[in-house]
Amino acid sequence: MFKISFYKKANGWKYLAVSLAVIILDQLTKGLIRNNIELNSIGYSVTPFFSIVHVHNEGAAFSFLSDAGGWQRYFFLSVSSLISVFLFFYLLNTDKAKKYTCISVTLILGGAIGNLIDRAVLSYVEDFLLFYLKTSDHTYVYPAFNVADIAVCVGAFLLVLISIFTKESK
Repeated sequence: MFKISFYKKANGWKYLAVSLAVIILDQLTKGLIRNNIELNSIGYSVTPFFSIVHVHNEGAAFSFLSDAGGWQRYFFLSVSSLISVFLFFYLLNTDKAKKYTCISVTLILGGAIGNLIDRAVLSYVEDFLLFYLKTSDHTYVYPAFNVADIAVCVGAFLLVLISIFTKESK
């Protein structure tokens, strides 16, 4: 089981600065979108395949359970809170020499907390990055996402790479 080791110098607690940076960047970008782009609209068409939009997501990834009637908010708050606590204590029990593992965990933690803040305060997550592909007869749209989502995905991807290609995870 985990031991609480806040003052153990050899753990990864100093990497929490990565989580803090993710949370700040995530909340700043969401605030900019909230204050400058009308809800459910395209604010800026950046390229023929990318736009900055303003949408609310009451569900999880890809709007999973977004139309479930409201209970999903508390479910996702609970799950993301538990995951955040687990990741925090995992980091405190990870040797700081495992820097890529520490960075991966703090990216996931920062992203989880960034979206947790939205759910707790707003009851939804604000998304604003939208990629799509237009053809002559159809538009294929990847669901909108945000900085917190990027951090979670990059952190998870790094953890997979670490577990496959390095001895660090052992």
